Amino acid sequence: MRVLPEGKPAYGIQLPVQSQSTLYAEPWEAAAGPADLVEIARAADRHGFAYVACCEHIGVPRRLAAAMSTVWYDPVATLAYLAAATTRVRLLSHIALVGLKHPLISAKQYATLDHLSGGRLILGVGAGHVREEFDALGVDFSRRGALLDEAIDALKAALGPGEFPSYRGERIAFEGLGQSPRPVQVPRPPVWVGGSSPAAVRRAAVRGDGWLPQGDRRDQLPARLARLRRLREEAGIRTPAEAGAITEPLYVGEPGWEVGRRTLAGAPERLAESLREYRAMGVRQIQVRFRSRSRTELTDQMAAFAEGVAPHLDG
Repeated sequence: MRVLPEGKPAYGIQLPVQSQSTLYAEPWEAAAGPADLVEIARAADRHGFAYVACCEHIGVPRRLAAAMSTVWYDPVATLAYLAAATTRVRLLSHIALVGLKHPLISAKQYATLDHLSGGRLILGVGAGHVREEFDALGVDFSRRGALLDEAIDALKAALGPGEFPSYRGERIAFEGLGQSPRPVQVPRPPVWVGGSSPAAVRRAAVRGDGWLPQGDRRDQLPARLARLRRLREEAGIRTPAEAGAITEPLYVGEPGWEVGRRTLAGAPERLAESLREYRAMGVRQIQVRFRSRSRTELTDQMAAFAEGVAPHLDG
């Protein structure tokens, strides 16, 4: 199932503030909070962003806390809060660790979110990489891939149109338990699979409605996209996956401050020309992240992108 608009490139944003890894968080985010998240989500809603995204970690071990931070907002609570402040933009969990929970729990949470938001959920899922999270919850870290595969299948059943869903797999089974409210989206909300390992690409191809690569360089994407398409065809799935990409950091215009050598900066036409390479590869949506020194600079960057860059993404 496809939810992105046909015929033009889509762009979304992983929200700042809600996760504060040193890999990407800006210094101003440390003192930011809910009011900032609302204003950024409203800017995304206003400026044509396809989605706002929130990631999940249950807990961060001490050995990783200095790099990852312990600031990771809960995606269901955060996206539901932002649903009430927006009207159009979709709400993406990028990514939810659904293998750590029973699918009926995740289905109840995300069905409610889809219902409350008027059908705007995109359920992004991934396997996870922090062993201690799994150990603390009594989940076998070495089996996380298989657990996620079955969780996806069970969730697709549980989020379908039936009030009394049923599923029977190797480790998970349920039937005769009604769950309402049901999702607004029919037959169910879309499921996008995150990750760039061979197993994650296969999972996205055969189980997902979309693919969310994690940190792939541009030169790596064509081969992975080709494999995604091939595996999908071999599985007999006719609908193309809504494949995405996370772009390099962006700054629209001349920054006047040090934004880092990896950042794409400059005139809107220059940025659009560079970003059109993703569309030529077969990418359906790009996830953008802007360099900024304040919330105001970030929302100004979002507006500049929407007004100056986005209209030229399709050439």
